[in-house]
Amino acid sequence: MAHKFEIYKDKKGEFRVRFKHNSEIMFSTEGYKSKSSAKNAIASIIKNGPKADVEDNS
Repeated sequence: MAHKFEIYKDKKGEFRVRFKHNSEIMFSTEGYKSKSSAKNAIASIIKNGPKADVEDNS
């Protein structure tokens, strides 16, 4: 698969989510204290991402 979400622990021991496409990191989230919160972030991105507005501030 060319794209995926990854849950990992940062240096502080917090759980973070990163989204990768063809092994390139496209974005990562803030740190969460629990893995379940990181999984909830993924669910929110999947649910709300397609409906999100694009704001062009260029």
